[in-house]
Formats: sequence, structure tokens, C-alpha cells
Amino acid sequence: MILYRWPFFIVFCSMVIHTAKFLLSSPSFDKCPVANKPEYAFIGRSNVGKSSLINMLTGQKNLAKTSSTPGKTQLINHFLIESSNVKKQKQQWYLVDLPGYGYAKRSQTDRRRWEQMIENYLRKRPNLVQVMVLIDSRHTPQKNDLAFVNDLDKWEVPFSLVFTKADKEKPAVVQKNVQLFLDALKATWQFLPQVFITSAEKKTGREELLEFFEQNNLRVAENDMIG
Repeated sequence: MILYRWPFFIVFCSMVIHTAKFLLSSPSFDKCPVANKPEYAFIGRSNVGKSSLINMLTGQKNLAKTSSTPGKTQLINHFLIESSNVKKQKQQWYLVDLPGYGYAKRSQTDRRRWEQMIENYLRKRPNLVQVMVLIDSRHTPQKNDLAFVNDLDKWEVPFSLVFTKADKEKPAVVQKNVQLFLDALKATWQFLPQVFITSAEKKTGREELLEFFEQNNLRVAENDMIG
């Protein structure tokens, strides 16, 4: 595990994002775009700051639609990203915005439909490289966050933890909440996931995440993992 401590050390990222555009909204995994590019899915509880983080990473203010209404994202939203690395190699990859979980003000039928859609996507999408699970750093561990990452572990889906809104709390509180979450996982896990601490407002964690995507894109290309 690599844990990015607060304050951050400097990471020199060689990834440059040239374009980022909305591609498609899909009601199920089998309606998603052709699975021929590396794919990174973003998910978290409603109002965790997912859209703001996606916009910060891509450098576009309105790529992912932000809303004060929880549960607004209801489909699997694909964005096509074109970037280049330090060797000037061009890369194309998908960034995916998934519906949030844990929002209670919906019917049980709607919640179950979303849950099934998300589970099918996570377990069956062949080009999914990594799931970025967003956690609100202002709070102590929440049951639905822990339950979701335990499901990912059970399904053997690779994921990383992305703690959001780090600018909204004192650094010591953020670090304490991150450690509490990891301690909760340590109770039953032998290995811990990679961790990033972010702020969409201050662009904290942007370079670390882009570097992470670039290295994974290179790994996928070198191993010819996606046909």
C-alpha cells in the first residue's frame, strides 16, 4: 500500500490531458461503449464530491454535472479521455461516473435496480482497470462505505480509496479519519488498498491520481491486456 500522507510530498506527473468529452450514458454494463480502452470508474456515497473531483482531474469545469441534489446520477456515464505521457505517447482511456450509493430518499425498487446495475458493471466489465472509491474525509468511517469496499474485495475487483474534501477540515482531522478507515479494514484484511487524499477546490491529489492512471495505462499496454 502507498499512503499519501498529509501534507503531500511533490509528485511530478508526466500525464497531460488534451481532451475530455462525454461519450455515453448507459442503463446497464452491456450497453456501455466497446471495451477496448483502459477504464477507471468513480463511485461513492451521494454528495461525496464525485463530479467536482472528475472536473478537477480533467481540467474542465462542467464535464461532469454537479448538483446539490443527491442521487442525481442514475446511469453509467462514460467520458473519453485523450492524454499523453512523458514519452509523448498518446493514450486514450475511459473515465466512468457511476451512480452514488447510500442515498435513502429513493424507492426500494430504484435502489435495488441501481445496486444491481452497479454490481453487474463492476463484476462483468472486462476492461475495468481500477475502481476509485470516494470517501468523505470529514467523517469517521461510515457503514455503507465499509460495506461497499468489502463487497469489492469479495468480488475481487481492484480498487483504490480516494478521500475527498480535504480542504474542508483540519489536516489532523483528515489524517485521523483516514487512519480510522484503514484501521477498520485491518481488522479483517491482510493487505490495504492504495490511498489518495484530495481536494477539488485546491486541486490537491490531482498529480498523484493522474500519475496513477498513466502508470496503469502503460501496464495495460505493455501486457496487451485489452484487445
